[in-house]
Amino acid sequence: MATFGNLSARLTETFKNLRAKGKLSASDVDSTVREIRRALLEADVALDVVKAFTATVRERALGDEVNQALNPAQQVVQIVNEELVGILGGEQRRLQFAKNPPTVIMLAGLQGAGKTTLAGKLAKWLKDQGHTPLLVACDLQRPNAVTQLGVVAEQAGVAIYAPEPGNGVGDPVRVAENGVAEARRAHHDFVIIDTAGRLGVDAELMQQASDIRKATDPDEVLFVIDAMIGQDAVATAQAFQEGVDFTGVVLTKLDGDARGGAALSIRSLTGRPILFASTGEGLGDFEPFHPDRMASRILDLGDILTLIEQAQQAFDEDEARKVAEKIASDEFTLDDFLGQMQQLRKAGSIKKMMGMLPGMGKMKDQLDGFDEREIVRTEAIIQSMTRDERANPKILNGSRRLRIAKGSGMTVTDVNQLVQRFEQAAKMMKTVARGGVPQIPGMGPVPGMGGHGGKKKQQGKGKGAKRSGNPAKRAQEAAGVAAAPAQKGGSGFGLGAGGAAQPSEEDLAKLQQMLGKGLR
Repeated sequence: MATFGNLSARLTETFKNLRAKGKLSASDVDSTVREIRRALLEADVALDVVKAFTATVRERALGDEVNQALNPAQQVVQIVNEELVGILGGEQRRLQFAKNPPTVIMLAGLQGAGKTTLAGKLAKWLKDQGHTPLLVACDLQRPNAVTQLGVVAEQAGVAIYAPEPGNGVGDPVRVAENGVAEARRAHHDFVIIDTAGRLGVDAELMQQASDIRKATDPDEVLFVIDAMIGQDAVATAQAFQEGVDFTGVVLTKLDGDARGGAALSIRSLTGRPILFASTGEGLGDFEPFHPDRMASRILDLGDILTLIEQAQQAFDEDEARKVAEKIASDEFTLDDFLGQMQQLRKAGSIKKMMGMLPGMGKMKDQLDGFDEREIVRTEAIIQSMTRDERANPKILNGSRRLRIAKGSGMTVTDVNQLVQRFEQAAKMMKTVARGGVPQIPGMGPVPGMGGHGGKKKQQGKGKGAKRSGNPAKRAQEAAGVAAAPAQKGGSGFGLGAGGAAQPSEEDLAKLQQMLGKGLR
């Protein structure tokens, strides 16, 4: 699970106790605020931040906006959500570009915070945005730091300026100056300077960082901080702010078992915005920091916008259109199925993407038990098939399945289960493409996709049971049914992103039961 896991679980449990109450008393509010305070302190949020946050939440929760609300519990969650967004920075702050390229970005922070890897992630992200970044190796103290940056640059597919071998050899200030000059000469529009760190804050570290800043006059100085170091993050940030000053913060290791207090404390106590978050070990596990989306993740309200953005980057629109046409015309094959799975892998960790869905905090055990290698095993089975077998799985007799199992290193049972899953997926996608209501085996209609209409049809009663014979009109009718609940919005707490329809608790329970079987 992502960071804030424990904090998220504590807060959602606290709010669940409010949902049964029709009206909130002062004692209800006080006990809720007390639980919020405990949850934040356990997450290593700075005491001053906790005091200010809970005082504001209590004042607003006892105010008229909650007293007059139709659903006080949802209103309290709304207040906590808004205040979380506030202490995380309010609105997203983007990188400041130089008026005349190159834009110079200097990275600063302690040793072990992940600066060198972060430099590669930032460079790759900029490259994907259409820029031409140059990495400059100014960490000449840590053993093999220059070599590591070279490896990272190669993986990211970006240029590097590393004239000195490092390992204690070379002048980092001169390298930084010459690196910026090299970027101008070679027409790079971004320069990312990787500086040295120390195991702790000391005068030598601060002096070197300060000298590099004076020599290069960077447009951004990003303080890179390990999200897992808790309360120490605040003291370190304040020391860097006094010694070097920085314009923004980057949080690393947000995928670890962190308590998350650093993110909730640094912005409030330094006044500097969080610009980016590193969410994994891969170079693609890097994203701009959105305070509103992070607050939604903490409250288990999901992060649909980030999920959509990741999917849009990974999926080819033309390819998706071709696949949709194949599904509608009954020509969807195992080759297409393989292609879709490979595109899904490009979007990143499936476990992380599932974790961005609203209410998935309740399914932590199933998500933790999900094996990402299942897709690799599925690919191996399909790639062990002949072209004819992929095009027409119906020809897969016993001897063919045995050959495929041996070729992929799997069992015949695994091959049988894959073929069965493919047939179910193809049938479901075909139903959706033709405007019908998809059915999940053992669960009935998919929630939010017009399932109630399906019941009327089976009963054969009521005007709503009739469906048009025209496929286009029928698809339009199905879309109308699906759109109706979407207007209500809301999540498990009555808060939704963009008014998207949310599953009920009963639907989530069924989904949890199904995933529990499917992910084991």
